[in-house]
Amino acid sequence: MRTRTDIDSCPFMSRRIPRKPAVVAWLIPLIGAVFLVLACSPQERRHPDDVLIVGQTAEPKSLDPHVATSLNDFRILVNIYEGLVRFREGTLEPEPALASRWEISNDGRHYTFHLRENVFFHDGTSFDAAAVKFNFERMRDQDHPFHHTGPFPLAFFFDKIEAIEVSDRHTISFHLAEPFAPLLSNLAYPTGFIVSPAAVRRHDLDYGRQPAGTGPFRFVRWEPRRRVVLERNPDYWGKPALSRMLVFRPLTDAMTRVAELMAGDVDIVTELSPDNVALLRERDDFDVHEQTGPHLWFVILNTREGPFRDRRVRQAVNYAIDKRALVDHVLQATATVAAGPIPDAFGWASSQDVTPYPHDPARARSLLRQAGYGSGMTVRLLAPTSGSGMLAPIQMATAIQGNLAEVGIQVQIETYEWNSFLARVNRGLAGPGDMAEMAWMTNDPDTLPYLALRSDAMPDQGGFNAGYYQNADVDALIEQARVATNRAERARLYRELQRLVHVDAPWIFVASWRQNAVTASRLEGFTLQPSFFLMLQNAYKAEA
Repeated sequence: MRTRTDIDSCPFMSRRIPRKPAVVAWLIPLIGAVFLVLACSPQERRHPDDVLIVGQTAEPKSLDPHVATSLNDFRILVNIYEGLVRFREGTLEPEPALASRWEISNDGRHYTFHLRENVFFHDGTSFDAAAVKFNFERMRDQDHPFHHTGPFPLAFFFDKIEAIEVSDRHTISFHLAEPFAPLLSNLAYPTGFIVSPAAVRRHDLDYGRQPAGTGPFRFVRWEPRRRVVLERNPDYWGKPALSRMLVFRPLTDAMTRVAELMAGDVDIVTELSPDNVALLRERDDFDVHEQTGPHLWFVILNTREGPFRDRRVRQAVNYAIDKRALVDHVLQATATVAAGPIPDAFGWASSQDVTPYPHDPARARSLLRQAGYGSGMTVRLLAPTSGSGMLAPIQMATAIQGNLAEVGIQVQIETYEWNSFLARVNRGLAGPGDMAEMAWMTNDPDTLPYLALRSDAMPDQGGFNAGYYQNADVDALIEQARVATNRAERARLYRELQRLVHVDAPWIFVASWRQNAVTASRLEGFTLQPSFFLMLQNAYKAEA
């Protein structure tokens, strides 16, 4: 007998279609091609109304927030866990969460957090100051008994914490070596989420598949390559979640996500192609949600060896690529053209004086001749088949390949599944002429430069500087901005950083995305956030 907790996939995707099915055919254009999608009728839906099904772009790598780095994983984690602070609805401004309030010393070096009482982890253990200390010391202290459950690639966020002091069960202080302006924003990011120490002790290296937080939903099970299931937390300290269960399904192919949405077998899909977004926007039975945020889509260049060691070649490829055409035609105006490493969403920190590289093939060819590549060259572009914030990566790679061919650069495209792609690129670009697509969603102007442009953030040092870029002036600006407690001074430093990096061109700066999600029109209480998190506590399906 089928129970209410059985969440099965659409029949046409997994089993023989029963007799007399109600089937609707949809014609969906995608970059000049036509796909036929068979959609299950509402009568064939396989999940109850109080269960929300989310079509994800990939399987998560880990449900340990201190280990995870992908937005794909974050979309699940934000429903299981909480931090001391969180981003206020519709903003990137911190507000109280597990900490009800905090004080900051006049010199910016001491943060004291007052924790909420009567909060429990999903395993029944108490949330308190000792649990908070365990979390941050686990990431930061190599001698911690559970540091081996890492690696913790974003522990960089908290490297200014010098000591952690527990005053009483519900009061904890962070003492910093020096002022650190991004601390509160970093605490609101998944790396700052609080996990159950008891669960870590119990599951050890398997904790990432047996998570326990304090959030509105608690973990039920993870079926590899099929789904992650969460259920409403009955002991949640805040407002109870409005849906009984969440199911996150890895549907790596965008057309499969569309098919299952139309079949009524998923309720929310993320990161659809611009063609599908345009099509579904015209339909009354679906709602398209879009939100601008601090996103950057770029191409990493191997600055350590090969042609991209020469700044003129790096500038040449920026001039050669028609970014406006990519945004308008490939991405169908679902993004804006990017100018540098600070997304425009951080308006207070981005420089209006830095404008995107124009499309200028003649100038690109001139720079290539000056650098000794007038007769052309061959490079390799690594691209994922899909992935968090990657914006039609195969179509974008093909368009970039065409643009570069016009200036004599032949591009060999290599494609990888998302998690394989991350593992490959995060080790560092290995060959002369290597390029790699990449996208980052960040919570502070500090994050992307610090983790991916700093000289001390090389892959073998735990950072994400996969192109091995080095510039001592950029390093100095990053460090100065991190300790500047005056926001105007921080802004000045980031604008100067943007100007230097724009000229140095260690990346091809392409676009900033307006994220999208498409939902069944019955879904209420759902909004996208500029953090790009998928907060589902208030989402529910209205009665049909």
